[in-house]
Amino acid sequence: MSELVREIVDVNAFIGGDEENPLLTVEVEGLTPTAGWANVRLDPHVYSTPPEDGVQDFDLVGDRPAGSDAGSDEGELTAVEAAWEGPLADWLIAVRVHAIDNMIEDEVFEPWDEDDAESEAA
Repeated sequence: MSELVREIVDVNAFIGGDEENPLLTVEVEGLTPTAGWANVRLDPHVYSTPPEDGVQDFDLVGDRPAGSDAGSDEGELTAVEAAWEGPLADWLIAVRVHAIDNMIEDEVFEPWDEDDAESEAA
């Protein structure tokens, strides 16, 4: 059974693809309470209506190693990574990734908007 990892260390969200087919990519580094976690991944929250704050939430989850006591977090913190890629929602302005001990938000910038702003300023 999947569960939240212990802590989020870093979140990097960016837009790829092109203006007609933009893709959201979210890359995350986290820490698990013990070594040996499998199937570490980002699970996006599903909304029936877009959130008012424009933030897409994700949970960084994984499968604790077999034979590991779910209540015991004794051991050395172990670094894990996960990534998610999917279509960019038109309402999205940032992502927020959740773990047991913390959450980290990262704003999403559109690279073509930065280029347009620089050319207009010139």
